Amino acid sequence: MQSTTFHFLASIMSSSSRHAGMGNLSQEEAIEGLKKLLIHNDKDEQLNKELEMKIEKLISELLGTTPHDCHPVKRILGGFQSFKTNKFDVYPELFRELAERQNPKFLVFACSDSRVSPSNILDFQPGEAFVFRNIGNLVPPFNQLRYSGVGAAIEYAVVTLNVENILVIGHRRCGGIDRLMDLPEDGSTASDFIDDWVQIGLPAKAKVKAEFGHLPPDEQKRECEKEAVHLSLANLQTYPYVRERMARKALALRGGYYDFVEGCFKVWEVKTIITTPIHS
Repeated sequence: MQSTTFHFLASIMSSSSRHAGMGNLSQEEAIEGLKKLLIHNDKDEQLNKELEMKIEKLISELLGTTPHDCHPVKRILGGFQSFKTNKFDVYPELFRELAERQNPKFLVFACSDSRVSPSNILDFQPGEAFVFRNIGNLVPPFNQLRYSGVGAAIEYAVVTLNVENILVIGHRRCGGIDRLMDLPEDGSTASDFIDDWVQIGLPAKAKVKAEFGHLPPDEQKRECEKEAVHLSLANLQTYPYVRERMARKALALRGGYYDFVEGCFKVWEVKTIITTPIHS
């Protein structure tokens, strides 16, 4: 049995190396073949499901593809099954506690970009971080008439959940910051929502233009990705409950920058408390 499985896997690896994932053996054929070898005699249905998932992941890795290359519903249910098998069922006490209450230590603002999920890049576990994502990871200044979704998230995390840390994460090659830097000077707009939203970052753009206007456009955008984080950290201090908790050292504000091109992450802490609210 082990010898047969070994030769089967060897044929997959061989065809993959010869044809870069497009060899004589397709991914579907490989998966079905291994299923027949490993689970056709097993009557444990749950074990079979777990084996199927592991087989699909293994074959995907060998063929240089990803489990995402499948039907959307299958991907969703398969993803949940993987979570349930590897986390929910493994840590029952944790999830019993989380069923009763959440006690996150972090409020995290991050971009909606699919490449920068905080739970993935920072390995946050269930219950560890209260996450709010938007285009450009922007935090607007306190305003009860606009951007109430952001304000509600801040108020709930700080006042109700008593988070001890707020982290704003910027990232390289951010489409939201690209649009901010490319906004027409005449105030015209080409979108229903995007341009209005990214205008929150105009003070960051102005600072970058003043200090780094001599740099090429791509480098200016890189600087703005970081400056937008500084702006959001300053805007957070326009929320009275944020300022009050910072003053008594019950809350820390930090900025982060994720470079997925170089594979590095930088973090810094806000040391200065703004006592006078900022108005845009």
